[in-house]
Amino acid sequence: MDARQMKIKAAEAALAHVEDGMRLGIGTGSTAEEFVRLLAERVEAGLSVQGVPTSERTARLCVELGVPLRSLDELPELDLTIDGADEVDAELRLIKGGGGALLREKIVASASARMIVIADESKVVDMLGAFKLPIEVNLFGLAATRIAIEKAASQCGLSGEIALRMTGDGAYTTDGGHLILDASFGRIPDAEALSNALYRIPGVVEHGLFIGIASLAIIAGPGGARLMAR
Repeated sequence: MDARQMKIKAAEAALAHVEDGMRLGIGTGSTAEEFVRLLAERVEAGLSVQGVPTSERTARLCVELGVPLRSLDELPELDLTIDGADEVDAELRLIKGGGGALLREKIVASASARMIVIADESKVVDMLGAFKLPIEVNLFGLAATRIAIEKAASQCGLSGEIALRMTGDGAYTTDGGHLILDASFGRIPDAEALSNALYRIPGVVEHGLFIGIASLAIIAGPGGARLMAR
């Protein structure tokens, strides 16, 4: 079973948690896109859901495939969000934001009664941090914000390169008009302490540590899908 087949298996298992009439947060990334494709087949067969996308990219795919969408202002309380992750540990703490949608992803997930993570087994780690931590920041005061992040990380016993995310045309800009700093901290022994330290920095809009948000993870491997719960 290749990586895409594992993502499809996780998405298939997540679809079993979607009920008729649900207000559904729909995530961003390659695994979430497999879920959207499967969801669209169910919608075409008669399933009634209202989706709130976590990115413009997800919204475009949903429109293309016929998944009904609403804004979060129209549906400020959701039943369930299904989204991928860049890393997940045994406590269902996550690193997200590799696709650049971490702010909207966290807003949508936090507006939901439940969040289910779908991922392949390569995303499961014993400690967060091998994946670069995305930190969404304001353009104004970028240099000062980067220095503040370095100091906050140092107080948590962390160090490493903090690089501005780039695209072919220059600095990457999120759907919300912000920039992303990718922090190569390595293993993060105390994710809660780092999260709290980053939230105290005015220039930090949001960060990719999702703590206490996910309630279930569906992890696909060569032998099929397994569940992780907290």
